Amino acid sequence: MEFPLIAPNPPRLSALTAGLHRIEASGVFSNNGPEVQAFEAEITDRLFGGTGASLAVSNATLGLMVAIRQAAGLYPKPGTLALMPALTFAATAQAAIWAGLTPLICDVDAETWAADPRQEEALLARHAGRIGVIVPYATFGTAIDLDRYAWLAKHYQVGVVVDAAASLGTLDDDGRGFGTGAPFAIVYSMHATKTFSVAEGGLIHSVDHGLIHQLRSMINFGFEAGRSATLPGINAKLPEVIALMARAKLADIDAVCDHRAAIDAAYRDALPAFAVQRRHGRRQATQFMPVLLPEGLAPHRAAIAAALTEDGVGVGQYFSPHIGQQPLFQAIAEVEPTPVADAIGARMLSLPITDAMTPADVPVIAERLVRAIERVADSAMLRVGAARMIATREMMGTVVIGGGPAGTAMLTSASKQNKLVPLVEAGLAIVERRPRMGAGELGHYAIRSDTTAETFLSAVRNNPHPELAALEHHPAGQLMQRYVAELGAPLTDTAPLLSVTADRLADIVAAHGGEVLTGHDAIGARRTADGGWMTTVRDAAGATRTLVSRNVVVATGGYQTDEQVAAKRVAGVPLGTLAGKRLMRSDALLRLGGVEQVRERLHGHASPRVAIIGASTSAIAAAVLLLKSQPGFAFGAGAVTILHRQPLKPFYPTIAAAHADGFHDFDENDICPVSGFVLRLAGLRLESRELVVRMLSLGGRTPDPRVALHRIAGDGDAAARRIVAGADLVVGALGYRPRAMPLFDVDGAPLALAHHEGRPMVDRHCRILDAADRPVPGAYGIGLSAGFVPWGRMGGEASFRGQANGLWLWQNDVGQMIVDQLLGLGQPDAMPADVRAAA
Repeated sequence: MEFPLIAPNPPRLSALTAGLHRIEASGVFSNNGPEVQAFEAEITDRLFGGTGASLAVSNATLGLMVAIRQAAGLYPKPGTLALMPALTFAATAQAAIWAGLTPLICDVDAETWAADPRQEEALLARHAGRIGVIVPYATFGTAIDLDRYAWLAKHYQVGVVVDAAASLGTLDDDGRGFGTGAPFAIVYSMHATKTFSVAEGGLIHSVDHGLIHQLRSMINFGFEAGRSATLPGINAKLPEVIALMARAKLADIDAVCDHRAAIDAAYRDALPAFAVQRRHGRRQATQFMPVLLPEGLAPHRAAIAAALTEDGVGVGQYFSPHIGQQPLFQAIAEVEPTPVADAIGARMLSLPITDAMTPADVPVIAERLVRAIERVADSAMLRVGAARMIATREMMGTVVIGGGPAGTAMLTSASKQNKLVPLVEAGLAIVERRPRMGAGELGHYAIRSDTTAETFLSAVRNNPHPELAALEHHPAGQLMQRYVAELGAPLTDTAPLLSVTADRLADIVAAHGGEVLTGHDAIGARRTADGGWMTTVRDAAGATRTLVSRNVVVATGGYQTDEQVAAKRVAGVPLGTLAGKRLMRSDALLRLGGVEQVRERLHGHASPRVAIIGASTSAIAAAVLLLKSQPGFAFGAGAVTILHRQPLKPFYPTIAAAHADGFHDFDENDICPVSGFVLRLAGLRLESRELVVRMLSLGGRTPDPRVALHRIAGDGDAAARRIVAGADLVVGALGYRPRAMPLFDVDGAPLALAHHEGRPMVDRHCRILDAADRPVPGAYGIGLSAGFVPWGRMGGEASFRGQANGLWLWQNDVGQMIVDQLLGLGQPDAMPADVRAAA
């Protein structure tokens, strides 16, 4: 059977004879006739909830041209830039050039394949005043964050036009047509090859009626009234016959998109070894199935594609080369370094999704893909690995839920002990909701780590697996080397090493028969009658599958919500009641863009005052971030107050070092018996420590005059309440909750767990605890908010009452303890470790 990559399926004109007769009878064939008007009204009502306005255009490229020209100010100065991602179609950049702008091409995000938000904001700051418009691409029909672009437009005073060529039919997270409520132009294609297949045509939508009205004049030669041009204009009107076809397609679009989503889901299920795009939104208008070949197969892409074509499977390579690699744009555009887009483009392979296919066709195509790989692969390892690229349903030893820093750290621990291969061969699947394992959310934070660069490098240095050991000299490893002996590394710079380490771990897992299910969410796990677990996972398209295993390891991290922070009581009163709309959770502040949110909140306050509630690293890191931000805030004396219940205490490597600094606020219960460290677990480290020792005037340091400390003296502390009441911004740094996967009993009833009642999620062996604090057989937890406390040879002070969330522990003793239990090697009461070297 043949499977073309794209099989256009526009409405048949032969089935629309009544409409054709209607057009002929009207005598109107263009110029915003009745069919166009009906289509615009119907699509606004059906896909956009009746809000805003829609404008039909003769094709999407012309739509982009007029929308970009309008957004850039109608008469942009020579040299005005249009910021856009590298991974997009040539039409995006061509439209900007025809609108009189110079494309500024940036890199993309490794997970979503859309524009990298960090680089976008860096370029907006660097080219302030030159960028006239941002032109993000909703990559392959995904739903990008429109609220963020609305904020960028306001903050940087630039126009926005979204190239959503493939997104007509995509639903956002709220189930609305993608683009609903957008204050700027969203431009869609109705080309014959798109999911919303017509013939040639496009659509512009916005909630701004005035914007659509002006664009309507621009696509009609710039005529605002009569036949005298007052605006820059072209002829981009949609003919009536095409509008008739578009009305017919609109009637079927939900069924078409749902059908294609099922095929997309079948691909994700059948090809777990291939990286796929992290999708956003409830439904994507899928045009084809883009997958990334494993890195080892990238050099063979052309041969694999040729072999697939010979076997009757049409393939593409969208977008390779991307626009930053195309000669025209290299000559006339400004192209930033695009390593992520380069890597994605080099591995991209587009597989068929057509209206004529069914999900049952996907395993056939998957088998042909494997055969193609086997025919062209140049090594025995690749040929053996090819046979493992199709999903199986066999019983396995362990399912790991979460491939972020904690989940991959456990695998790192196994690799350092030469136990990773046995763990995989016993049956292993890793479920990660992002399209790539490793960094989790760390790369999205604007602060430095409270873990040294040496700890990050220790994951790979001298690792028994040579592909991991080599990462010490990889660019990501060399980047981390820059921060050795410094006060931690910027979390944005830790992400590359964590991600590439996870990539290598995933390759090892896949090569030895394990599964890496990126782009999948774990819905829940249910006990089986024989004591195992059935874990249900769901991909981005909504398709589910069940993994059967003896054990589950939950490594899903923690989260913080506005409601959680508002409910915490400070000086006897819920913080939400004290602070009201002035409250901001610390997690939002510490992320990229958090300081900019603070600037907006404090706009108009000549001498702003900030209250930070908490004694954790997050609280002190929030203060550090605000104090060192550039441009700086106009903080006067005591403008930033840290309110804390527990005393703020720094870590010291020895008792002598603490005494030499003049720090005596500790006793023998605060000293780790294994390492001799003072406040090894409870003490603040690195950048946070530096601020605290300064504020405590230790070692002759002078306190920062902008900062004040206030220790909350119980529920009756009226002074604490006054400080919060007088602050212009209140930051709640009051902990995280475990983002734990639901667990169910054999009969499907939810298991009551200890963390549901606010107690630690795990015991001393990292076993998940039920509501009676009994271990749940075969269920383990690791990571942020799990509640683990080191013990025995792992060390730690007797006075410590919190939880340890250290990467070193996860990569060593804690990870090893879980791996040994998964392999049936017992639950030792003392774990061998060189703790002093570790810390």
